[in-house]
Amino acid sequence: MNLKNLAMWVIIVLLTIGLYNVFNSPQRSLNQNNNIIFSEFLNEVENGRVVQVEIQGNNIKGIMSNGEKFITYSPNDPNLIERLTEKGVSISAAPIDEKMPSLLGILLSWFPMLLLIAVWIFFMRQMQGGKGGAMGFGRSKAKMMNELKGKVTFNDVAGIEEAKEEVEEVVEFLKDPKKFSRLGGKIPRGCLLVGPPGTGKTLLARAIAGEAGVPFFTISGSDFVEMFVGVGASRVRDMFEQGKKHSPCIIFIDEIDAVGRSRGAGLGGGNDEREQTLNQLLVEMDGFDTNEGVIIIAATNRPDVLDPALLRPGRFDRQVVVSLPDIIGREKILKVHAKKISMTRDINLRTVARGTPGFSGADLANLVNEAALLAARKNKRIVTYQEFEEAKDKVMMGAERRSMVMTEEEKKLTAYHEGGHALVSFNMPGYDPIHKATIIPRGRALGMVMNIPEKDKHGYSIKFLKSRLAVCFGGRVAEEIIFGKDNISTGAGGGSGSDINQATQLARAMVTKYGMTEELGPVEYGENEEEVFLGRSVARTQHVSEAVAQKIDKEIRKLVDEGYNKAKEILTTKIDDLHKLAKALLTYETLTGEEIENLINKNIYPANKDDLKVEEDDQDSALGSIGLKPKVVH
Repeated sequence: MNLKNLAMWVIIVLLTIGLYNVFNSPQRSLNQNNNIIFSEFLNEVENGRVVQVEIQGNNIKGIMSNGEKFITYSPNDPNLIERLTEKGVSISAAPIDEKMPSLLGILLSWFPMLLLIAVWIFFMRQMQGGKGGAMGFGRSKAKMMNELKGKVTFNDVAGIEEAKEEVEEVVEFLKDPKKFSRLGGKIPRGCLLVGPPGTGKTLLARAIAGEAGVPFFTISGSDFVEMFVGVGASRVRDMFEQGKKHSPCIIFIDEIDAVGRSRGAGLGGGNDEREQTLNQLLVEMDGFDTNEGVIIIAATNRPDVLDPALLRPGRFDRQVVVSLPDIIGREKILKVHAKKISMTRDINLRTVARGTPGFSGADLANLVNEAALLAARKNKRIVTYQEFEEAKDKVMMGAERRSMVMTEEEKKLTAYHEGGHALVSFNMPGYDPIHKATIIPRGRALGMVMNIPEKDKHGYSIKFLKSRLAVCFGGRVAEEIIFGKDNISTGAGGGSGSDINQATQLARAMVTKYGMTEELGPVEYGENEEEVFLGRSVARTQHVSEAVAQKIDKEIRKLVDEGYNKAKEILTTKIDDLHKLAKALLTYETLTGEEIENLINKNIYPANKDDLKVEEDDQDSALGSIGLKPKVVH
């Protein structure tokens, strides 16, 4: 029971109690303003101005000789009757009225009954899904959108132009169907928005609702399935009935994979709720009884698990891929979000977009928001490029943990570890340039080196991946050379996200998935990593012979050793550069890619770190390249 319903029931109970007290309370004929104190009453009696009294317990009502009425309260005075009699006052007596129970008393007496009623109502509404009256289990929970406040239009959606064009056509079809039906075209039945998280699928649906000019219903995929079998199917029917009444209209189902997963082979029993709901959805979209004028728009980031019957033409006629934006798209997205904050005009958003490859719209929105929050924290009236840089570091690497206590030995080891990563990365041809190296603890890492690609990449060569393997081992090899094998730290070993873990996973993918070895050739040997659920065979396995498995292990080890030896070769021949990098990191804690290049090639140390801020004419420097998802090695 939500607060609104609870407040309504409380008001009803209080009104009932109030009305009861009003109609059953004794009517007071005397005005409360005619009260007099007892001493004054005695004086009036002694002076003979009281002609008549009515005694009711300790309450006395009476009439003066001038006709004025009064009321007073008397203590237990045994001589009062005698005094009144001596003065010839007419005395009448009345029994004491039974007191009405107080509000607290009524509440206490009725509390058990009210509690039972409230519990009964609560459980009934819970079983009914919170809506629909006494037997409203199957009522649809779809809500009609009315976005007068915070309305989103296509102007607020950027970076996904192709997807926007697809849905714009659907909206135009609803606004002017004759334009398309003139040539024999039919209105599409369904449109499926597919893409990674954060790319703007739900935002695009909100823009459709803002632009459509037709009724727009929204519901989540999880709202169909609740505690009773058959409720989901009933809600689908009710949702389409509502759609028919408001035809033409749009129904948006968010996260349709919650109800649209592939159907199994009966492992869930004959009354599997999700399957019933899916079957009903299939029938309503394209079955015996067609729904004209009702367009279904659905969104999911897991199209691989959807049932094939749901994806066929006639149901979801269009599958719109909402992909990650390119540099032009990222710039447009940044411009949309930059309108909401006050920032300096000299910030070049194209430079920001250039440094954020692989970025989603949600990531860019988060970057702009973090920059605004940092500026507000500094009591600034406007956001500068410095806040963008700090926001980037915070989101990329986590918040700084300067209060973390580290010994000098730990700092020295971390400096050489990160210096090894940076030096190997710097000397590997074709590898992404270094953005920043730091030994300041951030997030869960004691230090890190970040590499940001110069442009968007949609694939990686064998040369690049082998360079990546060498960079992964740069930190471990540096520790081994400087401190000896016995002093290699756990920063280079073991756990998820560590150097060895990253290198091993990359080498395994190169061998088993990408076919990048001559020994095994272009054959996929990858293990079955798909989740088992109804619709997928439980017994599905990947058959690899023992001889092939040994070859896979051998090739993985060969690639790993090659990367390890390459890192060792670079660091051994350029040991002086490693010492310089480690010394600079110990001194300045953070170095940009430009500073690392000056240090290695020109032997120029950063003179004053306080001056290393982005100026108006320094927008394209290494310090100014911003990215939230670089390649990071720890």
